[in-house]
Amino acid sequence: MDLVYNILVALHLLGMAAVVGGWIAVRAGRTVIAPILWGARAQLVTGLALVGVAEALKDEEHHVNNAKIAVKLVIALVVLAAAEVGAARGRKGRDTGSLLDVAGGAAVVNVLVAAIW
Repeated sequence: MDLVYNILVALHLLGMAAVVGGWIAVRAGRTVIAPILWGARAQLVTGLALVGVAEALKDEEHHVNNAKIAVKLVIALVVLAAAEVGAARGRKGRDTGSLLDVAGGAAVVNVLVAAIW
């Protein structure tokens, strides 16, 4: 089960890298790109899976802080919503700059919550 958990952690980190890296890469273009959108989706799915696996293991190494998880879930939903709406607006040729910044900035906040809390 530890292997599954570690694979989920790696996928979760790759999702974060796609969102934050994509945000930094396209700041000048002001467009939500596919890696940001898929990274946000991956973050939500793998985050929920990590909590489920950690709850199933219930040992000292895999303790779940439900308050922290709730905060991270709300932030992840903000990232995903901004990415989804921004991508939809981008397909229609409209400006997505502020949504791009919301998605990228909120992803950075989520990383800080994970690392500092």
